Amino acid sequence: MNSLSTALVLKNELDQLRPISEDREELIMQKFRLDWNYHSNNLEGNSLSFGETKALILFGITAQGKPLKDHFEITGHDKAIKWVLDVVKGEYPLTENFIRELHTLLLKEPYEVDAITPAGLPTKRRIQVGQYKSVPNHVQTKTGEIFRFASVEETPSLMHDLIEWYRAESEQPNVNPILLAAEFHYRFIRIHPFDDGNGRMARILMNFILIHFGYPPLIIKTEDKQNYFSALRQADAGMIEPFFEYITSNLIRSLEIMISGAKGESIEEEDDLDKEIALLKAKMISESKENQPFIRTKEMVLNFYDNSITPLWKEFVRTCSSFEDFYLNNERWIEIHGVKSQNINLVSIVRTAISEKTSDINLFYNFKSLKKNGKENFNFNSQYEIILNQSNSIEFRLSPSFKLVLKKRYDSDLTNDEIKLLCKEVKLEHKKALEGKL
Repeated sequence: MNSLSTALVLKNELDQLRPISEDREELIMQKFRLDWNYHSNNLEGNSLSFGETKALILFGITAQGKPLKDHFEITGHDKAIKWVLDVVKGEYPLTENFIRELHTLLLKEPYEVDAITPAGLPTKRRIQVGQYKSVPNHVQTKTGEIFRFASVEETPSLMHDLIEWYRAESEQPNVNPILLAAEFHYRFIRIHPFDDGNGRMARILMNFILIHFGYPPLIIKTEDKQNYFSALRQADAGMIEPFFEYITSNLIRSLEIMISGAKGESIEEEDDLDKEIALLKAKMISESKENQPFIRTKEMVLNFYDNSITPLWKEFVRTCSSFEDFYLNNERWIEIHGVKSQNINLVSIVRTAISEKTSDINLFYNFKSLKKNGKENFNFNSQYEIILNQSNSIEFRLSPSFKLVLKKRYDSDLTNDEIKLLCKEVKLEHKKALEGKL
């Protein structure tokens, strides 16, 4: 492996340049962190562009029209990276507990994904965080064969064995950190210990090992996705050397970047400029659209009502109904221009009141008389006021605090994740009010 010899020579050159000034090292690591966040998530299907990822991480700017889940993936991944970069400075050991904590940071909280039952029927599967998988996560290959990862029952013992293997190998006097990190990545992927996030976790843990031994993190670029997966498939077939070679060649690029940075040279890559130009073009197109006069039509409002408000209303009712047992009475309704419907399935009644002049839609769920001695006079009202502005924006404000939870465009329907977020805020606000009384 000529690339392995090259990497070792470059590592020696980097060590000769150390210590690197604090300012230069921060600049270098910020570049690695931005690239790492974008590419590792994009490999798994995240839709945010490099510019949108950069804007979210550096300035907290969200991308219009992109799924909320994609933003959560980026921010969770960035938090996991920052934690790794922080703890690796000390003698933090690589343990199962460390891996589970990292998975919790990465995915943040449980969520549901579409799945298929053994009978071939569509269903939902709940993704747990910080816990090993609860159901098999085998995959079907292009040839139709099922490639099997570790079973649910095998996973805990295999993860224990993986950590013991790593500890023994890392303490060898002649250990090669590059091969150790690459093999750990592959062994972790073969177990696939979590319900989701295994690819991102494997790459984070591989980089944790590399950084621990004084190497920079390596970035597997999304445009090189097919070569990466091809190397993994060859390893699955018993030929692991191509995977070692692939990992090493990518690490060489990171070493060259860090050496340039340590010397005070530019660390921008050719495609970095292309990314910035693409971001500038997108910004100009966006500003051009914003400057065009917006004319709201009845059809626009009706489409948003059918595709966004109707599913939100159903989830809003389902969420609020979980509090019914705390109260003696409750009532709910959706209202437009004074036209109401209390039936969750008869939203078409209020739909007739919609026009191009509709300025707001209201969802109500009112609770009366708390079932607790001395607290019978306590009532709670959950209300979403959906404000339809004359400009191309729709605001979702939660009363009684009138808190702005979400802002959308007329041509951008609510996603399932956004509906869940809106209803989660309802539940949190009601829960806090109840805790205050009980």
